[in-house]
Amino acid sequence: MVPVADPCSFASFSKCLTKHLNLTYQVDFDNHVLKGKVALTVEVLEDKFSVLTLDTKDLKILKVSANGQTAKFALGAKHSYKGSPLEITLPLELSRGQHVIVEIEYETSPRASALQWLSPAQTAGKKQPYLFSQCQATHCRTLVPCQDTPSVKHTYYAQVSVPKELVALMSAVQDGQEPDPNDTSRVIYRFRQPVPMPSYLIALVVGALESRVIGPRSKVWSEKEYVDKAAFEFSETEMMLKTAESLAGPYVWGQYDLLILPPSFPYGGMENPCLTFVTPTLLAGDRSLSNVIAHEISHSWTGNLVTNKTWEHFWLNEGHTVYLERMIGRALESEQFRQFKAMGGWKELHESIERFGANNVLTNLVPSLQDVNPDDSFSSVPYEKGFALLYYLEELMGGPEVFMGFVKSYIQLFAYSSVTTQEWKDHLFTYFKDKVDLLNKVDWNAWMHTPGMPPVKPEYDTTLADACIALAQRWLKAKDADLVGFSEADIKQFSSHQLIEFLALLLVEDPLPLSHVKRMQEVHHFNSIANSEIRCRWLRLCVRAQWEEAVPLALKMAVDQGRMKFTRPLFRDVYNVAKFRDASVKAFKEHSATMHPVTATMVAKDLNVEHSTGL
Repeated sequence: MVPVADPCSFASFSKCLTKHLNLTYQVDFDNHVLKGKVALTVEVLEDKFSVLTLDTKDLKILKVSANGQTAKFALGAKHSYKGSPLEITLPLELSRGQHVIVEIEYETSPRASALQWLSPAQTAGKKQPYLFSQCQATHCRTLVPCQDTPSVKHTYYAQVSVPKELVALMSAVQDGQEPDPNDTSRVIYRFRQPVPMPSYLIALVVGALESRVIGPRSKVWSEKEYVDKAAFEFSETEMMLKTAESLAGPYVWGQYDLLILPPSFPYGGMENPCLTFVTPTLLAGDRSLSNVIAHEISHSWTGNLVTNKTWEHFWLNEGHTVYLERMIGRALESEQFRQFKAMGGWKELHESIERFGANNVLTNLVPSLQDVNPDDSFSSVPYEKGFALLYYLEELMGGPEVFMGFVKSYIQLFAYSSVTTQEWKDHLFTYFKDKVDLLNKVDWNAWMHTPGMPPVKPEYDTTLADACIALAQRWLKAKDADLVGFSEADIKQFSSHQLIEFLALLLVEDPLPLSHVKRMQEVHHFNSIANSEIRCRWLRLCVRAQWEEAVPLALKMAVDQGRMKFTRPLFRDVYNVAKFRDASVKAFKEHSATMHPVTATMVAKDLNVEHSTGL
């Protein structure tokens, strides 16, 4: 395969590849640092090899050795988001095919962007501190010196020393625990990950955690305040896993556990192998938001087993994962349900592209990330534009069963490796060799390399959406005198997915008059609904209608949880109403210190506020 450069990494993986990491951590809650040691097993790809470059950011490097001999090292100039290259001069010259073990002793910074340290007050239990990591896209380099690129996959082994009242978990299979021989107040947890994976999937959590068994290969972990609620919410995990296996092939990671994080976790979920991280905003009480779990389960194949080679090909991870997630929904619910979710996704795509601007190259399916921080490019584009392409190809090639055959063969062919869009496309043409004439009619340039909405709008089955559309239209057209005609019965038959869609339809239109949202609250009691997807959209609707009473509720939701999908739009909408602007900035400044560093940075940009996280 042709070597591909990664604009987000200093590591030159054309010269050598990391095959295994052996990690040793001591978690220091007092100083908010990890005292670490890593041994990298590196395979050399060229003759006369003597200099190794690794990615680091804000790490204090203490000592480096190669095969037991002291090695010279130097940190290069610090780049704003890429960090500093660590150049290691080996005390020996190596030839192609040889291996070297490079050992580095180091310490993380209290500002490490991969780590969030929570005080007891920021947890549900209020008694113990908590630590969790989030390495995607390029934050692993603040946790460990490594080739921090999805092009490189390796296995890992880890030992983590923590205070004995706490539990450590990683994105790996648990391999026992023992008292720390150096400190009787601490315990060492051991982990092994025998399946090669990219650095961004290394994950660590330490807290007062409990577990409940929810299936033959699954537990749910969280603080005890959430654990039973989570066990109920995610009780369908095994059924989703089996459905995914029937579509995509065997699950290779052994264990599939879920960890419910504290509210400041910035994403809906993160597909760390063996231990999916999820936001507590999924705890709706009625399992209605468990499709996020179907998404994270799907990543076990598309993302974790087959990985985008660089972040420019992120759609390969996310587009295929959305496609698989909706195929799971199809198997467990119906084809109409899949179509309904696809319609909602198209709307989200439209919103993202409007926000970026239709000519913004970051709305390309395959954007260039030269001099772009991948965090700044994050949006629903790779998810939903990617899905739209796959759905379009599915219709062109003969339907879901036919196209799923291709997806499964793509997974089998590229399992355990990283791929580019070109390699994916070459396989598509090989697999459908009898239909090449149809594939040649696809406007590939418009799909892949052109900003804005896709060149083809799919025709989705609107059965489940029709009632939502009809009700949204009634509200949009209603005069004040018509408001008495609305009643509780209007949404009695709606599922929570349909309620989400109804509110989403109103959000893409001009703001409703204040009289309308007040009447909506009278008849539908949206303020009392706990489902976070519904609540966020409802509060945004109220803020846009300039309902003053809703502003504190919207800002409360924005700061009580840190999921960027909710926090950023809520802050933006409050900020965009001139008379509420000061309230949004004040709330952000008061709470930014307790936010996840990535969230705080992005919200500060949204609100045009000076903010330094030290990242």
